[in-house]
Amino acid sequence: MTIEASVVPPRVGDIAAAAHRQVEQQLRVNEQVVAAMQVDLDAQLHFRSGWLVVTNQRLLSRVGGVANWTDWPCAAGFLLEHSDHAGVGQLALQDSSGLLHTWRFTLAQNLHAIALVQQFQAVQDGVARGVPIAPPQRTVCPSCKAPLGPDETECPVCTQVVHTPPSTWTLFRLWRFARPYRGQLLLGFVLMLLGTAASQVPPYLTIPLVDKVLIPYQNGQHVELTTVLGYLSGLLVAGVLAWVLSWAKTYILALVSERIAADLRTTAYEHLLRLSLEYFGGKRTGDLLSRVGSESDRIAVYLSLHLTDFASDVVMIAMTSVILFSMNPYLALITLVPLPFIAWMIHFVRYRLRTGFEKIDRVWGEVTNVLADTIPGIRVVKAFAQEQREAKRFREANAHNLVVNDRINKIWSLFSPSVSLLTEIGLLVVWGFGIWQVAKGEITVGMLLAALAYIGRFYGRLDSMSRIVSVTQKSASAAKRIFDILDHVSSVPEPKNPVPVPQLQGRIEVRDVGFRYGNREVNRGISLNIAPGEMVGLVGHSGSGKSTLVNLICRFYDVSEGAILVDGVDIRSFPIADYRRNIGLVLQEPFLFFGTVAENIAYGKPQATREEVIAAARAAHAHEFILRLPLGYDSMVGERGQGLSGGERQRISIARALLIDPRILILDEATSSVDSETEKEIQKALENLVQGRTTIAIAHRLSTLARADRLVVLDRGRVVEEGPHDVLMAQQGAYFNLVQAQARNMDAEAASALHVERGTDP
Repeated sequence: MTIEASVVPPRVGDIAAAAHRQVEQQLRVNEQVVAAMQVDLDAQLHFRSGWLVVTNQRLLSRVGGVANWTDWPCAAGFLLEHSDHAGVGQLALQDSSGLLHTWRFTLAQNLHAIALVQQFQAVQDGVARGVPIAPPQRTVCPSCKAPLGPDETECPVCTQVVHTPPSTWTLFRLWRFARPYRGQLLLGFVLMLLGTAASQVPPYLTIPLVDKVLIPYQNGQHVELTTVLGYLSGLLVAGVLAWVLSWAKTYILALVSERIAADLRTTAYEHLLRLSLEYFGGKRTGDLLSRVGSESDRIAVYLSLHLTDFASDVVMIAMTSVILFSMNPYLALITLVPLPFIAWMIHFVRYRLRTGFEKIDRVWGEVTNVLADTIPGIRVVKAFAQEQREAKRFREANAHNLVVNDRINKIWSLFSPSVSLLTEIGLLVVWGFGIWQVAKGEITVGMLLAALAYIGRFYGRLDSMSRIVSVTQKSASAAKRIFDILDHVSSVPEPKNPVPVPQLQGRIEVRDVGFRYGNREVNRGISLNIAPGEMVGLVGHSGSGKSTLVNLICRFYDVSEGAILVDGVDIRSFPIADYRRNIGLVLQEPFLFFGTVAENIAYGKPQATREEVIAAARAAHAHEFILRLPLGYDSMVGERGQGLSGGERQRISIARALLIDPRILILDEATSSVDSETEKEIQKALENLVQGRTTIAIAHRLSTLARADRLVVLDRGRVVEEGPHDVLMAQQGAYFNLVQAQARNMDAEAASALHVERGTDP
């Protein structure tokens, strides 16, 4: 059945509402839209807009470029299947006669597709039972329009990107790191109490100095010198004692705070190392550097300076309040007049500062991300003359940082002077009330001056406490960003009941393994048995799932379905580090650390002797070129091995793998980025490396897999062929096509090179 379309599809807006507008003139009586999605690819994978709609009666479709709608009943016998691979999703409608229609879409529509399939099945069940299906009350998120499940109260998309404002209570989580130093903290608090008490003595001695020394002396009365010296000595002793106690308190608490920050920094870094590659795939290097580095430094400064000052202010205000109430309760009450206004202002700006400072941290992460991208890739930047472009990126990130900081400064610049104004007004009121009480004879001049000294300290500390709101919110934001790391649970967890790793033989069994990366299905239904000492080559087009499979074997990720066994034990039962010590990995782009050549070779076995390092280098055919370096094995390697050629870096990488003597060896495109002569040298090194080891090799150059005992061909995440080279060539299947395609490419490249050499047109 065909329905004529009469509504132009909307460009934006709620998907369900837009779909309803698309088909509202074609809906039957009592027919309602229950799910919809936009289909944005055609059969040739070109971008084109179309719609797929499920009502409580039918499945309707309008593909891009076609004016008509097509429909199928939501009846028994129809099957709507969802799948995805290599960034493309697919829905296939089938019945007993076979495939009826397919729709393809980008993974941006994947959540909508999953929800649509669920609603289609629900409508089918309802039709079969004779129960009408009503449109779900909450099918999409009001913010991002992603579909929600029937039991979901939060959007699975928004909860990944919404930044919850940091709470000041986050700072209390630092007690976990402060607990080992509670003895020093207690000592610091006692010294703070004593130092604050000592600092309260000089204002109190003002009373007898004024009433018993200055005023009598001014009136011509005799004052004993010993009395004057006694009061002055009291001032001196109190001042020196307060200084000594304050110095001891500050020194002890500064030491403790630095150690708390160091422990926090170390814990965050160690936790980062335990997280899976999936976590790092969604993070920027600059952001992580900022969190572990500058955020922990900010917390250290807060703990060593601002928090101790705040605690001292609280103690000072408490003691001052007690003394003021003991001297004159009415004067003390007048002193508290500005407090409600200051408290209201703190409450007013606290939320704005809290959200603002977290935004500042994120924006600063953008600045460091530009640096983290540009500096390691400076050779590419210069090669393509993109210095101005990268400078523009940095200027834009820096300008964004300025804009966000200006917004916070606008709030803070108004708040701090306002608090100072309120305290000045409070002091003016106290002066007026005090003069009135002196005139009535209720207090003496000495008591008024002493009270004013205490009130000055009270307001000074109150002003200082109000200023700590800013640094507290900054530190809360920093703590939240660090605890975001610490709270993240690795998707590759350690086993609860680990099985000790024995001396592995290297037998690998892959049982019906499937893996999804987010919403994208990468591998599915892979089963494979590899005998100890066997060399297996993985071949296939880019994106066929080869590297993902070896990542699963290394347990960089955990399988979504099935299991991987080594020597009959599920690798998820082994302690991760113990298991990986039995795996040698040689990558397409070998990573070398800043250090000496010997240190890079011995990275997997730091305790290795120089003789072992040299033996590994000889086996990797690296010894000769290492000796030609200025300092031989002690020559410094630049960051990421910048001082070496690609082939030299690769041979050092092979030596590094040889040194740990692994039972399982992974070669991931180990020779794809080098020239033919260098490839021969590396192949000689690999011949020594693979002997007696279970080896899994990935290569686009099929010639590099000539020594493989068996080849496994993958396509779209599945094993499509398996066997020796000669057998697969005789079958003339997927592997045969790969070999033929590569041969044609090599012939074309050779012909092109010949024409270039002769100076003729191809």
